Amino acid sequence: MKKPAITLILSTYDYPVALGKILESLSKQTLAPLEIIIADDGSGEPTRILIEESILRLGLPIRHCWQQHQDFRKAIILNRAIAEARGDYVVFLDGDCVPEREFVADHASLAERGYWVQGRRAFVTESAVHDFMPTIRSVWGLALSGKLTGLPKALRLPYSFVSRGTQQRGILGCNLGIWREDLLAINGFDETFVGWGREDADLANRLYHLGRPRKFVYGRAILYHLNHPVVPRSRLNENQSLLDRTIAEKRIRAVKGLDQYLTLS
Repeated sequence: MKKPAITLILSTYDYPVALGKILESLSKQTLAPLEIIIADDGSGEPTRILIEESILRLGLPIRHCWQQHQDFRKAIILNRAIAEARGDYVVFLDGDCVPEREFVADHASLAERGYWVQGRRAFVTESAVHDFMPTIRSVWGLALSGKLTGLPKALRLPYSFVSRGTQQRGILGCNLGIWREDLLAINGFDETFVGWGREDADLANRLYHLGRPRKFVYGRAILYHLNHPVVPRSRLNENQSLLDRTIAEKRIRAVKGLDQYLTLS
């Protein structure tokens, strides 16, 4: 099957140290994405300057999709970014996760009609974040010094290990590959999820209800999460209730979602 044209959507909020490392890594990918859309939930001036400098210095095909910050509204800015996407396959990357150099190529190879892809992530401790870049030497060095956890998820293996199904375990919003037509069919992210948590699981379950099982992948599409202080989770219980309702009702389309932006894209 011909490899899809990939739009990479990178969500961020006021973490330019990590964003700079991510953009450096994206400039060294073995397969470049068609475009990079930075979905920005209201970052300040340092992030804007970093993005503009990165466009000039690294030559990346970046577009900056920004909204004013009013609480954690990741679902909204992701929908706006999806509406702008020109690729037929969308890879989602969080602004605290640095991709390994084969990340985009791996997602392109893993893309398969009728499925969506979930990759994994390893964790770099806060004390090691400043100097981290994803090379084989640095990954092993951090692991041996106890500054990287989840080593089995940090290594690109000779063969990928893929399980297919509709499990709830391991759903993460930071390492997803989804056909754009499937995102349109489920109406993107549900913007009734405000505050941290469960908007990604809601998306995944609506894909399940659409008849799109997950390819759960180890050994490919590697990410390194840069640890940081925990984000406030004051609305987690409310968001869990919304997720439970989606599952119980086998809902496919978001209550408030992507369609409101499509006429603007």
